[in-house]
Amino acid sequence: MERTGTGAKGNFWRVLEDRLESMGVDLEGRLESLGVNLKELEDSLTEGFKVVCVTPDLGDSVREMGESPREHTVMVRVDEDTRRKLDAWVETGAVKSRSEAAALFIREGLHVRADELGELEDAISRVEEARRRLREKAKTVFGDHGEEDSTAK
Repeated sequence: MERTGTGAKGNFWRVLEDRLESMGVDLEGRLESLGVNLKELEDSLTEGFKVVCVTPDLGDSVREMGESPREHTVMVRVDEDTRRKLDAWVETGAVKSRSEAAALFIREGLHVRADELGELEDAISRVEEARRRLREKAKTVFGDHGEEDSTAK
């Protein structure tokens, strides 16, 4: 499907189609099979939207989780509704425990937000680099005395 639009809409379609194609998804064919009018869909889009692709089955994520060690503990408090939903996943046998269910959905959430998290990691790296340069500059201004004083808090 060739999109010639300019601006946010045209760019959105190009990026979406390229990304889905790289994952082996035929967007045009899939939407047509669902009876979606592509022109109407394209015309209805406005700026300020986010498209999230979630695999229809969590089996791959469960298998991947089982193949890698979960050696870090994170304590979380959840509300009653979330606890019931985690328990339901345990009840189905898809996961062994609330902990595994929570880990699965945390993992999936991080995958969904990978782009934003990547941007945050880049920003953190830039801040760390600026701090490193600041420490180097402080050494040239204060010599080694500044380094010793900065460690004593």
